[in-house]
Amino acid sequence: MAGSRLPQQLFLQGVAAVFMFAFASLYMQIPGLYGSEGILPARRTLRPQGKGRWQQLWETPTLLWEAPRLGLDTAQGLELLSLLGTVLALGALLLRPLRHPLTYLLLWASYLSACQVGQVFLYFQWDSLLLETGFLAVLVAPLRQPPSCKQAPQGRLAGALADGGLPFWLVRWLLFRLMFASGVVKLTSRCPTWWGLTALTYHYETQCLPTPAAWLAHHLPVWIHKLSVVATFLIEIAMPPLFFAPIRRLRLAAFYAQVLLQVLIIITGNYNFFNLLTLVLTTALLDDQHLATGSGPGRHRKIPTSWPKALLTTLSLLLELTIYGLLAYGTVHYFGLEFDWRQHSIHSRTTFTFHQFSQWLKTVTMPTMWLGVASLAWELLTALWRWTQVQGWLPKVCAGIRLSIMGTATVALFLISLVPYSYVEPGTHGRLWTGTHRLFGAVEHLQLANSYGLFRRMTGLGGRPEVVLEGSYDGHLWTEIEFMYKPGNVSRSPPLVVPHQPRLDWQMWFAALGPHTQSPWFTGLVLRLLQGKEPVIRLIQSDVARYPFYKQPPTYVRAQRYKYWFSQPGEQGRWWRRQWVEEFFPPVSLGDPTLESMLRQFGLQDKNPPRARSSHHPLAQALHWVRTQLSPVEPPTLLWGLLGAVAAVRVTQALLAPWLLRSFTPSREEKHKPAPKKESGATSTQASPASNNSSSGSRTTRRKK
Repeated sequence: MAGSRLPQQLFLQGVAAVFMFAFASLYMQIPGLYGSEGILPARRTLRPQGKGRWQQLWETPTLLWEAPRLGLDTAQGLELLSLLGTVLALGALLLRPLRHPLTYLLLWASYLSACQVGQVFLYFQWDSLLLETGFLAVLVAPLRQPPSCKQAPQGRLAGALADGGLPFWLVRWLLFRLMFASGVVKLTSRCPTWWGLTALTYHYETQCLPTPAAWLAHHLPVWIHKLSVVATFLIEIAMPPLFFAPIRRLRLAAFYAQVLLQVLIIITGNYNFFNLLTLVLTTALLDDQHLATGSGPGRHRKIPTSWPKALLTTLSLLLELTIYGLLAYGTVHYFGLEFDWRQHSIHSRTTFTFHQFSQWLKTVTMPTMWLGVASLAWELLTALWRWTQVQGWLPKVCAGIRLSIMGTATVALFLISLVPYSYVEPGTHGRLWTGTHRLFGAVEHLQLANSYGLFRRMTGLGGRPEVVLEGSYDGHLWTEIEFMYKPGNVSRSPPLVVPHQPRLDWQMWFAALGPHTQSPWFTGLVLRLLQGKEPVIRLIQSDVARYPFYKQPPTYVRAQRYKYWFSQPGEQGRWWRRQWVEEFFPPVSLGDPTLESMLRQFGLQDKNPPRARSSHHPLAQALHWVRTQLSPVEPPTLLWGLLGAVAAVRVTQALLAPWLLRSFTPSREEKHKPAPKKESGATSTQASPASNNSSSGSRTTRRKK
């Protein structure tokens, strides 16, 4: 079985990159979202209840409890955590020694701390997914960097790799839960667009933040949209069990299918770091053999010579072809695929009922859990076999201790994850072992395992609902307040902001789906706009001069609900069409009884003003200086700049590597040059490197095969 050292390193780098994007994106929005003049001040969420320090930390696990000890308020502490998280993640991305469990533990704890005070703006599934993935990275990261195959003795290398695959297997299990649940909930929701295979005829237009490519995708023929839905079900429901297939080509096929789906989503939608994080999870389907760089002309596939191996290879190929055939047959049969040669199209429809699908789900949910048990048992046996290959009693004892700890942690996390996974089928949820429920309940607030299910129902079937804010000085002449990212001006093209997540724009999309009373934070937004608070204005326009009321706050603010549609091909200078629907939020002004009543109703009044803290504290001054330098920069520009800096450093390292290797090699040869005085010793010394080179060469040859 091929190893997974290279995929693990790729996974750790990917997790660091996603943490870097998440922290940097959040940092740019903290003053407007959580500052003392923000929409939902973070200080309201952390109020001491007279409990002990450790009990308080366990019940509300956030490092921000310690912010006052540093002379900072809650929002400033959140800024500090975000900055440190960004820098630490950047270091782990660039420097291999920093890919240490302690590094990822700090990243996970910092993001968990932010989520505890993030309120509705951090209640997204990808935030939970990042926390769960980040904790797995703590277990996957090595305590010390393992020696290379050329440098380490065989026994020592076996000891280093004995427990290496166990936590990494949990990444594969997480990817399975994410994809399988995301596919299943589309059908269990009874959404007519998913069952009618027409969901994508609405999706590109009604998603939160479409890209320019979404306009092009929206105007594809309907039969392509329906076929794309069929492909989505195939990739999300039928292929995830192949993640645990014993045949590596099946796992690689599943890997490329998942990558294709995520790349297409990235092209057509601004889903921040979510799809990047999903791509990071897919590294668990790879192995060293697939990622090895030695693919030159000397590298060829070894042809089995003995008849048992040849028979096993043939049976493996037949099984692989059988599975591909079953997938193809099932897709054609259950979705009624028919070729229309006259119209050059493929017709599709669902040929099964909701009851049939529910019965199928009841049948397969528990077996998928047992599939996970069987796969994990195989990983445990493999790790145990590697442990038996460790030479020397002391390395064997150390490897055994590590294996016991990692094995216990892996099994415990697997059991915990069964509870949220079973939510896809309520009957299975009730049949789980009660000890599993107790274990999950004990750590649920740490978000070590979560339930997933994206795009459950398609919204905006009669047009994309959109809330448009308006301000006025006299209550008669109203001016629209345009956001940087969400649709507003029908002539402005959709933006490309990935991997940044403008969290206010996202919540505006959710708010448009119902009355404003279902989004209490919206009243806080209106209040801050009437007060003219600059941190909130920068969430709407990073360039304050583009905000229509930047010189003087509006006297009145109201909100209207519109329906938006993509423009038709041929409409020059327009990306959208829109139609007014109704008033979303009534006109209000400061001191208005209606506004005051809503503020009291939603608990948004500042009953206790923020405590005055000294602005002369060195740490507070440093945070203020950093904020001053970065405020004019648009968040996507900052994130792309970080990405460009990482790419520049990597390119420089790649260019300098051969030069450093050439400059280092002579010194090694000089160091090991044989002494000329002892002729017999010189002969022996010269013979020894030759034998070592031969041995190394044989090992290299075997590895390449």
